Parts: sequence; C-alpha cells; structure tokens
Amino acid sequence: MCGIVGYVGAKQAAPVLLDGLSKLEYRGYDSAGIAVSDFKNNINIVRSKGKLCILSEKTEGGKKLEGVCGIGHTRWATHGEPSENNAHPHYNDDRTIVAVHNGIIENYAELKGKLIRQGYGFYSQTDTEVATKLVDYYYKKHNDPIRAIANFVLRVRGSYALAVLFKDFPNQIFAVRKDSPMVIGIAGGETFIASDVPAILKYTNKVYYVGNTEIAHLEKGKVTFYNLDKEPINKEVAEITWDAQSAEKDGFEHFMLKEMYEQPKVVKDTVNGLLVDGKIDFISAGLSDEELKNFNQITVAACGSAYHAGVVLQYVTEELARIPVRVELSSEFRYRNPVADKNCLVIVISQSGETADSLAALREAKKLGMKTLAIVNVLGSSIAREADCVLYTKAGPEIAVATTKAYSSQLIAAYALALKLATVKNTITGERYLSLIKELSSLPEKIEIILNGKESIQHFASEAANKKNVFFIGRGVDYAVGIEGSLKLKEISYIHSEAYAAGELKHGPISLIEDGTLVIGVLMQDRLLEKTLSNLVETKSRGAFIAAVTCENNEKAAEVADITINVPKTEGLFAASLAVIPLQLFAYYLSVLKGNDVDKPRNLAKSVTVE
Repeated sequence: MCGIVGYVGAKQAAPVLLDGLSKLEYRGYDSAGIAVSDFKNNINIVRSKGKLCILSEKTEGGKKLEGVCGIGHTRWATHGEPSENNAHPHYNDDRTIVAVHNGIIENYAELKGKLIRQGYGFYSQTDTEVATKLVDYYYKKHNDPIRAIANFVLRVRGSYALAVLFKDFPNQIFAVRKDSPMVIGIAGGETFIASDVPAILKYTNKVYYVGNTEIAHLEKGKVTFYNLDKEPINKEVAEITWDAQSAEKDGFEHFMLKEMYEQPKVVKDTVNGLLVDGKIDFISAGLSDEELKNFNQITVAACGSAYHAGVVLQYVTEELARIPVRVELSSEFRYRNPVADKNCLVIVISQSGETADSLAALREAKKLGMKTLAIVNVLGSSIAREADCVLYTKAGPEIAVATTKAYSSQLIAAYALALKLATVKNTITGERYLSLIKELSSLPEKIEIILNGKESIQHFASEAANKKNVFFIGRGVDYAVGIEGSLKLKEISYIHSEAYAAGELKHGPISLIEDGTLVIGVLMQDRLLEKTLSNLVETKSRGAFIAAVTCENNEKAAEVADITINVPKTEGLFAASLAVIPLQLFAYYLSVLKGNDVDKPRNLAKSVTVE
C-alpha cells in the first residue's frame, strides 16, 4: 500500500522520482505527489488526484521542477477521501518541513488535538499531516532533525515509513520506519530511498534494509543510520539477485500475463532450490530433521492467496505426514489469544514479507514461545528477518496486484514441507517419496502445456463475460483451488464470485443457483470425483451452466459439464499447481474483456502493510 521514493544526487530529482513511482504503481494508489528542493533552497510541491500520468503531465515529466533532492509518494487512502488536498507530500505551515508517509498513525486524533492546542492549523483529513507537524513541533524545540524524528517515534502509535525534507538541511533526506517497508540504495554518488526494491533497481542492486525505529540520514552517495539515542548503527549492505529487466513487461500486454507465463520457471527454480542430491532439504531454511520430527502440529497464518496456499498445505501435510494442521487468517490469529504449544510449528506465508497482519501473527507466535517458519518471496523483508527460520520462494519480483507466480511457488514450498515431514516421521515409504519427488519435478512442463493451450480458456471467458455470479465447488485440495480461483475472479474482473466445499451446497448456497448461473467444478481428485459430480448435477438440474476443470480424458466429467477444461494428469495432492492455471487465465481474460485495469484492480494494493 502506498509508495515512497526519494533521491539525492547530481541528476534532476523529479524525473527520477516519477520513474521510481511508476515502478510502485502495483502497490495500489489513488493520488500522487512529489516535493523537490530547488537551487534557492525552496521546497516545491506538486500533487494530483488519480493516476501518476496526471502528475507527470503537470510537471512535464519532472522537467518543471529544478533540484537534485526530493521525495515522492503514491497514496492509498486510509484517512480522508482521494483528493489533491489529501495527497502527499504534506508540509508544515511555512513549508520548511515536507514529508511522505506509508502506514497508519493510530493515535493521530489525540496528537492532532494536542497540536491544535499548540496553535497548529490543519488543511487535510490525513494522519500524515499530523505526523509532519509533529516532527515540526519537535524540530522547533530541539533544532535537530534526528532528535525531532526520535521524539516523533516515541509519541506515535501505529505503523509508518516516513521520509522528510528539512529546508534547513538542503539536499538531505531524513527517514524512519516501523512495521512499514523501507529500503535505501547507494550507487555512484547517488542515494535512493523507496518502499520496495523495484523503484530503485534500475539504479542500484545494493540496498540497506532499514530496521524498526532506525533513523536514516541520506546525503549524496552516503547514508548514516542511528538508533533512537542518536547513536550511529553499522548495517550490512544486501545485494539484490534479480535485475531491473525482471520488473518489466517484456512485450506482454500486462504484468499479470507475463507473470503467469513465468510460472513454469519459478516452479522449477523453487523445486530445485529445495532439492539436495534429489531429496528435499530444509537445512538452508534453518530447520533440521530432528526439529521437524519433534513437531506434532502445525499452524499456518496467512492472508488472501497465501492463506489459500496454506489450505493446500493443510490437506497435503495431513495426508502425507499424518499430523494436524490448522490454517488461520493472520488477522484472526493475533486477536484470538492462541494457545501456546512448544511442539507446534507456526508457518507464516507472505509474498511481500511485509503483510501487516501476518507480521503481527508472527510476533504473537514468537511471544508465546513457538517456533516460526516464514515462507516469503522477498529477501530481507520484515517477516523474513524476524522469523526463526526462512524458506525463500523463487518467484522473483511480482508486479501485478493479483498474485499468480508467487502463489504457485508457495504451493511448491507447501508440498516440500509435507514431503519432508512425511520422511522424518516415516509415514510414507521411500518408494512413494521418490515417486512424489519425480512428480514434483514434472510440474513445470505440465504448467507450460496448460499455458500453451490458452485459446480454449480465452473462448470460455468470452462466453462467460456477461455472468453476474460465479460459484466454484470442489472437495479436498480441489476446494482449496476453488477458493483461489474465486478470489482471482473477483479481484480483477469485479464479478461476484464464491467458492464452497461441494458438500456444503445443500446447506444453503444451492438456493442461489438459478437459470444460467455459472458453476465451475474442480475435479482433480479421483476418489472424490463421483461425489463432486453429483453436486454439479444438482446445480445443473436447477439451471446452472457447468464448467469442469479436470484431468484429460475424464469422460464422466465431460458427460456432466457444458464446458470441460482439461489439464495434464498429476498426483492428486499436487493438483492445485495445475488446476489453478486455467482459473488464473479465465480471470485474466474476463478482466481484459471488461476493459479493467488488470495489473492494478480498484481498491486493492499489492503489499498490505496496514490492518
């Protein structure tokens, strides 16, 4: 949510800021703005409601703003409606202090009241204006930007990444973070700050990850870090292993389509990253066989698609390793006063590694003394840094808001964990283990086959473009696929969609079926096929139009369904990796047909860093 960029160097800052913000559009936003210190030491601010292109037009691509130091922001509204007045950057009364902010200041109303009593006025509805004027209040008291920001940290509650310009300190940026992501890069006498790596990867692959409540002082080609006592901190630089080209469309119409086509590679890379001499190895993740053997239960905490990957993990792990798995929404886990168990492994799944609720769930589990494992895609992210153990997926940068390849790599991590637990607990034979490894390694090729047959799914989408309601049903792993397929559809096509365990139809949802309703059945589990088919027949007798996602040559499904979408045969436990691909494509093509902004769907953000 939201995006921050900043630059100090020898180039004109505004074009660099706009370029960086364009790389953060995937995070979701409703307004944008930049602030640049000019050569007369004035801080000039330009803001706009709507798309970044409007801001670019107002500034002639940044050319209208002189200066070599500035900050920029794309805003996702939390306080106040989308408007130019509520857009960032925000400023103090005399525009000598200007700031951009990601996150939420939870006690902003209380702080605003105190500032009003000190004579401050307010022009916006935002918590960020309060934050800016709180920094101003402490700066006027101490005449020291580091001390002012340290006092700010001590007074506010909530999450934030804050970047500040002070007129008294030209060509310098001061920043601080707590629970919202922030990276700083240096290269060739230039210094960059951003919410996420893609914004600065064009300029440098050497970055510092700012820790919680650490203060950063950026100058040309230099950055200094401080703790709240103003003591300098030594930090290690991290090297980003993917290049800027990875975050470009490469000729595809949308990032989402490009990322779907990258799934064979990322699945292969994730599988290979977990295999050592042909066997699953979790030593690189920080988990020994002995530790894994001692866990007698697992709790998964995640949100959105990561939660759906957790549901797959539940089915596969309980089947193979025979230990109970509980899957929880991260936002519920942290508030339900969970019961601590030292023999429970808590797994937190997050693409960005910055998901606010999942980070809070991780901290709750650690506070209770439970072992934690993070399954994340971003090196150095908050969840990765704070978890006891980390398993990195190999998806590379994912730009589209609706996840595809990151979800697919999370599924591989889920399968690998289930297989590893099954071997250390001796719940499967060696022969079965090796056959499953072989099938795991065959998934990339089979995913590619599905992607190459996209035309039939494109045709199906054109026939379904006028549907108002869509229902997904399945059992077991197929149900887990259905909830992910349903989410994809509603995220980017804006069609109302629901997913149900097939056996639940008669307990209420079947009342919603009427003539022409689209029902998509996922039929990848041989032992559950007849049961799910009978549920599909029940909906068909009430007028539903039936589409079946199933393995090729499934004659029984073809007899029932109006449209059959075939995928290659695979082990039923791994079926999610194949069955989800046509559902991703279906959602994509429906969104395109409706003329929606596929990569940046309305009201959504890629990295959800606030509750």
